[in-house]
Amino acid sequence: MDKHNSSELLNSDFSLSKNASSDSLDSDSKSSSLNSKHGQESSHILGDIQLLDGEKVMGVARDVTYLCPYSGPSRGVLKVTNYQLHFRPTDVTSLQATLSVPLGVVSRIEKVGGASSKGENSYGIEVFCKDMRNLRFAHKQENHSRRGIFEKLQQLAFPLSHRLPLFAFSYSESFTEDGWQVYEPVVELRRMGVNNDMWRITRINDKYEICDSYPSVWAVPAAANDDLLRSVAAFRSRGRIPVLAWIHPSSQATITRCSQPLVGVSGKRSREDERYIQLIMDANAQAHKLFIMDARPSANAIANKAKGGGYESEDAYQNAELVFLDIHNIHVMRESLRKLKELCFPQIDQTRWFSGIEATCWLKHIKCILAGAVRIVDKVENHKTSVLVHCSDGWDRTAQLTALAMLMLDPYYRTLRGFQVLIEKEWLSFGHKFQLRIGHGDERHSDADRSPVFVQWVDCVWQLQQQFPTAFEFTERLLITIVDHLYSCRFGTFLFNTERERAKEEVKTKTVSLWSYINSRQDLYLNPLYWAPSAFGPNTPPSPYARPQTVLVPVASLRIIKLWKALYCRWNPTMRQQDPIFQRTRELVALRAQLEAAAAAAAGDHAARQHRLALTPPRVASPHHV
Repeated sequence: MDKHNSSELLNSDFSLSKNASSDSLDSDSKSSSLNSKHGQESSHILGDIQLLDGEKVMGVARDVTYLCPYSGPSRGVLKVTNYQLHFRPTDVTSLQATLSVPLGVVSRIEKVGGASSKGENSYGIEVFCKDMRNLRFAHKQENHSRRGIFEKLQQLAFPLSHRLPLFAFSYSESFTEDGWQVYEPVVELRRMGVNNDMWRITRINDKYEICDSYPSVWAVPAAANDDLLRSVAAFRSRGRIPVLAWIHPSSQATITRCSQPLVGVSGKRSREDERYIQLIMDANAQAHKLFIMDARPSANAIANKAKGGGYESEDAYQNAELVFLDIHNIHVMRESLRKLKELCFPQIDQTRWFSGIEATCWLKHIKCILAGAVRIVDKVENHKTSVLVHCSDGWDRTAQLTALAMLMLDPYYRTLRGFQVLIEKEWLSFGHKFQLRIGHGDERHSDADRSPVFVQWVDCVWQLQQQFPTAFEFTERLLITIVDHLYSCRFGTFLFNTERERAKEEVKTKTVSLWSYINSRQDLYLNPLYWAPSAFGPNTPPSPYARPQTVLVPVASLRIIKLWKALYCRWNPTMRQQDPIFQRTRELVALRAQLEAAAAAAAGDHAARQHRLALTPPRVASPHHV
């Protein structure tokens, strides 16, 4: 790698760039320099814009003014590709106003003003984004100058609404590792010790006929036959029966997940479902009780009875205790994030900052999710009791709770690879509806199914990182990268709603995995403070410097929980750190690797000396004559 590319790599910065209006994915577009060390030269430069493989310029508007809320108006050229919106000022002194925004980030586009509008910069377009910012561009009023670029933006930012493919199906960059191989369900289940006497792996859903939103591979109680599984599926919402998420390596206490039972107003019962829950309880010989953690507020769960849903009756389910965790639904969370965006962008009212944060209720919701996960961890780790988790359909709040609890319990998921496995397993394979919640390529911005459920979970992970800075192998930069590409539509990882849909659309063969991109540049995300546990499996070699495995139990209190400014406030220059820490972090990671190598070499030399001394015969003392 040449000197220029090296500096470009080292200075790339996702969240703390000194450019007030630069995009956090700018460094992504430099993937050619990042991958040239692997023999790849995948992107190319066309004029002033660097294009990815499969990216093409589709429209150009000249003499456009970008109205930056922080540095003021800047005149330049606006280009639209099939991946990004790119603005570059014509004045070289205003290059800090350069923009490169993936079109997948765009939520809606509106025209501002009309042909008769008066006042400077009163005619143009405004772009509303999913990542907490809005972009406004002013055009000249003559000859409908904005029409062409507006139509191109509408078409390319919302390709599915215009019967066009998402950019991920055009993007063809190659990486040294295939990220689609990161998660193999059978391998992960075997890592947890399944199959065993109490749990078995089944492929009854291989063709997604029992449950179309579940994965093809499940782990279920060994005593449950296929007929029982089918009967239970008929009594659970969307056919989402209780299946294994995680099993404790020593106590065999489990976390299982499902959807609500179809109890209804009349209080229906299912003997098969009750028997199945008993089998889950019996699979843990250490306890004779099961906790059912219902993520919803009790009022919501009761209201669901009118729609045919409901919750488990403690009279019907013997030795089961029902606990409501009071986490609100997707509509409440969407409104909370909307309020947070109004608070953080474009201007921040310093006089009501704390009261404004409180009014959004965002941190309160984060606290509730963390507190719910802590309760699950306590039952599994301290009480050695199995826990069943569900909400209404089991693909939103359920995923938040199981994935967070597993992260606290199992240090494997706190590694770079393990975290990817966790997302693939608990979020992607179990059918969190990413397409509906994010709205990839869809212009219906006011759709009631939109909600920041996954972003909220990533925020909870960040809260854990703040309380346990040495427990994670990766830094917050990985989390911000994941959130950015949740929207970008550059990779196939988060596209569509279910494993079944991804298989039908051949996502693994027609798109690139986000994990390919991340694992090809791991040094950008490693935490120099990480203190690894002793081992993650029977074949992992021990390290003399590792600490024992630990369970994380965070303090779920508003006194401790903080607003993640590096994500929500990153577009405001007054809210960012002046000195980005990522370069220093990478230097520390490299220094740590050198010191560990030197320590290992010294330990090897010491062992070799000890071995030589053991082989050397003792010297015999000469006889002493008196």
